[in-house]
Amino acid sequence: MKNDNSKMVGRRLIRSYLTSVISISLVLFLVALALFAWANTKILSNYFKENSVVSVILKSNATETQAQDLMKKLQEKDFVKKVQYISREQGEKEMKHLLGEDFMEVFTTSPIPISLDINLKSDYFAKDSIKMVRELISKDPLVREVTCQESLVEAMNSNLDKIGLVVAAVIILLLVISVALIANTVRLNIHSKRFTIHTMRLVGAKRNFIRKPFLRQAFWQGAIAALIADLFFALVLQYTWKHAGDMLGLFNKEVIIPIFAIVFVAGIVICVLTASYMVGKLSDISKDDLYL
Repeated sequence: MKNDNSKMVGRRLIRSYLTSVISISLVLFLVALALFAWANTKILSNYFKENSVVSVILKSNATETQAQDLMKKLQEKDFVKKVQYISREQGEKEMKHLLGEDFMEVFTTSPIPISLDINLKSDYFAKDSIKMVRELISKDPLVREVTCQESLVEAMNSNLDKIGLVVAAVIILLLVISVALIANTVRLNIHSKRFTIHTMRLVGAKRNFIRKPFLRQAFWQGAIAALIADLFFALVLQYTWKHAGDMLGLFNKEVIIPIFAIVFVAGIVICVLTASYMVGKLSDISKDDLYL
């Protein structure tokens, strides 16, 4: 009977320990995802900015050679990330796709001019910078018009800034909740052993002596939970890399190792600090309060 009771108590302790570890690992996993999202917010913002196009429409008498020379000059500018050459034939195909195959029948010569699509660097994706770019390109005698939807630029910049603030607020809130949940999980685990702590105090054990086994347990609890969280995070990243395709360039891989380290250290530190605080608090608890 005694052995059965010991086995039952052992199973309960193991189950309680595993439950705590799994709960902490899930919270740390969410922290890892939040940190990764925050680290890539700037890259995502730059991606949208650098994929917005400034169209340079050339005059009807501009030749392909002149257009190619202009493209090479623009590619050397500091504000240009990429320039795409749009020939008359390509422009006609795009117009046929939009307006139908027979739209060219009303023209004796092609009304579609040669054009260049410019992708600006993200640092220049602002109203004043785009205005400067337009004025500079418009000075070229081959250029008829430079078009960019400035209202779209303002709206995109405003929305991206708002999205960044929302993401930052969500991450801070998630981190606070995560710390609270991990601390509460450790607190409940130690609180269930308050009678053991009280007994150790009655036989004269000092506070540091009582703390040691609980701190050791909290250390391994945090370390194991953090490793599990890092493993889950690695599996999610592997799945993402496998299915990202062209979107792979949106992710900054350099932040992965630091996030692994932050999650690992955070799991240990939060668990150990909470365990130290709870053991100290329960060491001074009175006998009557043990049953509360």
